[in-house]
Amino acid sequence: MTKEKSNPLGIFRFNKIIIPVVIGLGVGFFMIGREYQKNSEIFSSMANMFNTYSLMCLIIAVLFECMREFMYMYRIRLLTDKQLSWKKSFQIIMLWEFSSTVTPTSIGGSAVALFMIPCEGINVGRSTAVVMIATLMDELFYIIITPLTILLVGSHAAFATGFKFSVIGMKISELDVFFIGYAFMSLLSVVILIAIFFFPRKFRNFLYKLGSKKTFSRWKQKLEKTGDDVVTSSKEFKDKNIAFWLKAYFSTVLSWTSRFLVLNFVLMAFNPQVSGIMDNVLIYYRQLVMWIVLCISPTPGSSGVAEFAFPLFFEEFLPQGLQSIMALLWRLFTYYPYIIVGVVVLPYWSRRVYKQRQQKKK
Repeated sequence: MTKEKSNPLGIFRFNKIIIPVVIGLGVGFFMIGREYQKNSEIFSSMANMFNTYSLMCLIIAVLFECMREFMYMYRIRLLTDKQLSWKKSFQIIMLWEFSSTVTPTSIGGSAVALFMIPCEGINVGRSTAVVMIATLMDELFYIIITPLTILLVGSHAAFATGFKFSVIGMKISELDVFFIGYAFMSLLSVVILIAIFFFPRKFRNFLYKLGSKKTFSRWKQKLEKTGDDVVTSSKEFKDKNIAFWLKAYFSTVLSWTSRFLVLNFVLMAFNPQVSGIMDNVLIYYRQLVMWIVLCISPTPGSSGVAEFAFPLFFEEFLPQGLQSIMALLWRLFTYYPYIIVGVVVLPYWSRRVYKQRQQKKK
């Protein structure tokens, strides 16, 4: 086992942090430079668009970004039965977000959360259950909200970008990626729900047997750990009442909705024509689609890929000639702040946890 795998905080090394920043800003400024060559007046035209209405929209965008994190903090306090204070919840969530910015989207910050939560005095079993249920809530948000949004905007409007991937010589549209991702997420969520709340021990036994097979032997430890985690999660949460689950789910919905509404208000700040309900619902839905696409990005925090994909998904809502600048502005609201906050919070959290451990040894 490598040192980085045994210590998840290894992903916070300087070189791991600077790489996504360089990639994201590099792609963003390259695209801005290309647009500037076509129209040298793009910066002055953007400045002319800025007014009191724009400022109000940007302030609302900041408030929604804060609401996103507040609801995440509320949820983790709920899932830990308030064993985490608001202060500790803030630090955990910020470092969780931070780790998501410096790792590929497919990995995210769950591994780091599994390391950090036990450091706050919560046993490993419960910590694992909390992370698993939080992840499940996120997936259930997507599974339930996406079809509801489709009913409002229609799939023809949502998938009108023409965005395609080239995979082994084949062209795959964002529509194909979306449905494959959605089907996989739905199947996985259903399996986890059934496993945790109905047949945890049978599911664990199944994974143990699967790991003993020669074909799956290389994943034996991961399969066995997953089975153990499912049983632990079942013990921790199967007796919770309906009110608990409603609070957990709706806090998740509010968090993700706040996350997506940031872009709505950033767009409205520089394009007053984006004001109708259906326009905003369509922008919201396009983000649901783009999120699936970004999930397969190999770069940390989807840096570079997000800046490139953004104009393709939201072209009709962007001021002419300002597509790349708007992409970078969006990332300045939703991505780079977490790198800055994470760099500030990490040393403070590390010192506090270290002092707690030293006091326990005395």
